Amino acid sequence: MKIMELFGIDNVPVFAQVTLEAAKVFGMKFINVEDFFKLIFKFGLNFFFMFVTVRYVFFRNNRDKDYLFTFYIFNIVTFFICVLFRKTTMQMGFAFGLFAVFGIIRYRTETIPFKEMTYLFIVIGLAMINALSNKKISHAEVLFVDIMIVASTFGIEAIWFNNHERSKVIVFEKIELIKPENEQLLISDLRDRTGLDVFRVSIGRVDFLKDTAEVKIYYKEKV
Repeated sequence: MKIMELFGIDNVPVFAQVTLEAAKVFGMKFINVEDFFKLIFKFGLNFFFMFVTVRYVFFRNNRDKDYLFTFYIFNIVTFFICVLFRKTTMQMGFAFGLFAVFGIIRYRTETIPFKEMTYLFIVIGLAMINALSNKKISHAEVLFVDIMIVASTFGIEAIWFNNHERSKVIVFEKIELIKPENEQLLISDLRDRTGLDVFRVSIGRVDFLKDTAEVKIYYKEKV
């Protein structure tokens, strides 16, 4: 079955298809009709599962909009890069090299937390899976893999971890409490002042001139 028949497009005149596929611009084919509809189908499949993962798994459990733009754009751009390079001689080796480069990216101002880095890994992986599938892999297999990735992510995120860990950085002025031996006093003070169930802290930059320190607090929040 032709890809156009799959989409119910069976009334396009043969001469029109031949004319389109024969047309060239600067020596390149203007369009390969079957490949073009395959691209649309694969992108739709990729975008659907990426959207479900980001919007209904990540955002539902984290409520953090800072990384939504990054996840969407990384997935979309990775998908199209893989699709285009799949038609070249580089193929899989280059794709996995690209995957490795994307996987270790750090922002200049802030290191991506482990959890967000994992979601970045997932959205890049979904893009590669859907972009690099070929005739040796059935649509059912690709669909199954997509579903299992999303279902596993949802299960681990929303079912196994009922108490969700959150973190935020605050400026703390009681600098004497940042000493290691005063850790429990520091946590107790932060609980009283923030009303949050703080269970762990890490000390960042310390400003002795202003007697302040940046403290990253970790607390549990019920969903």
